[in-house]
Amino acid sequence: MSLTEYVEPIGKRILIRKDEGRQRTKGGIVLPDQAEIPTITGRVVEISAVVENDPEIPIRKYDKVLFHPKNAIPVDLESDNVLYVVSVEDVVAVFRRHADCRTSLDDDEPEDDLTEDE
Repeated sequence: MSLTEYVEPIGKRILIRKDEGRQRTKGGIVLPDQAEIPTITGRVVEISAVVENDPEIPIRKYDKVLFHPKNAIPVDLESDNVLYVVSVEDVVAVFRRHADCRTSLDDDEPEDDLTEDE
């Protein structure tokens, strides 16, 4: 029987696999290797029982999140991935997808199907 090591977060914490760092922004700006970015993105790979059972915490396994790395605890378990144990208080956003989702910029545009009174 083979034993596999894994990390189980305790309390209001989750385990995040950090996304690969971007070397170039969407606008084409090249970032230096030591650029200090206050938040980073990653994928939730494990959640504690406290988080799983708390309906007030909207974070689930496999969610993509934006988090502040200052208090994140790095875990050296996988040589090819960067894992962090993060308190839910350090998660600042959860990325969601919705077919009818519109950005706030879209809200400024008039609807095509509205009729104008002339």
